[in-house]
Amino acid sequence: MKLLRLTPPDPNQLALQLDFFAPEIPSQPAIDRPAPEQRPGPRAQFPEEALQPSAGPAGKQGAQGRRRIHVLDHVLEYQLLRSKRRTIGFLIDEEGLRITAPKWVPLAEIESAIREKQRWIFAKLKERRERSARRLRPEMQWRDGATLPYLGSDITLRILANQAAGIAYDGATGELTVSLPPDAGEQQLKDRVQGWLQAEAKRIFAERLPAYADKLGVRYHSFALSSATTQWGSCTIDGKIRLNWRLIHFALPLIDYVIAHELAHLREMNHSPRFWATVQSVFPEFQAAKKELRDHAPETLPVF
Repeated sequence: MKLLRLTPPDPNQLALQLDFFAPEIPSQPAIDRPAPEQRPGPRAQFPEEALQPSAGPAGKQGAQGRRRIHVLDHVLEYQLLRSKRRTIGFLIDEEGLRITAPKWVPLAEIESAIREKQRWIFAKLKERRERSARRLRPEMQWRDGATLPYLGSDITLRILANQAAGIAYDGATGELTVSLPPDAGEQQLKDRVQGWLQAEAKRIFAERLPAYADKLGVRYHSFALSSATTQWGSCTIDGKIRLNWRLIHFALPLIDYVIAHELAHLREMNHSPRFWATVQSVFPEFQAAKKELRDHAPETLPVF
């Protein structure tokens, strides 16, 4: 997932975008490994993306350059790549744990570094397994009694056939009742629900934006809903805010984080430490919200 990125510096087009998969900034402490000549050693670097490792019987050397190491009660498989770099790089991708290390660092020191960071490694592998499991959940069935996410909770869909067209939400029961004509099909039901969700998104965003703009002491020119497939929000240098309507599926703290994030760009049109300090000044829990939002892949949301 890409970091929030700055588009080319056209004054009329300058915008920062919050992508679906923006990674955290690595926060793990470095591991020093001095070379035999006492040169400064490699520092272990840990990108935030973490996926499930491939399974296999325990053993020292596997196929395609893969190795296995016993860590606590687990057999951890990893791929070791040698390079001219001066650091030990840790990356967890679709193939599992991949380590890139300088040619002069012995295997024993590499595996020692793995054991030092075992808690971080297993935590990230677990996160990825949970994300993958969510993505594999069966698609929503568009029928009476189905559930869909709204403001962080599931609401129940109720369908009244052979009725005049209409839609109503009962907050007390958590039911969204959709009235449809006799000849209505599934797509008409989806369109009706999507229209309601988008109207709710516009209403709630319009309530939250001024509150955070006041806290930050900024003014935005306008805001509009977005249906982007890769971005949660964007902000242009002239104050035009776009927010993805699908944020309505998430709890208010996640919506507030995206709003605070985009408005903070009106003070800092970058992603410098000053920018993140600006976000934190109005939304102290931004790190937790950013992580939770990143874990909710678009594949986990209803398909319209």
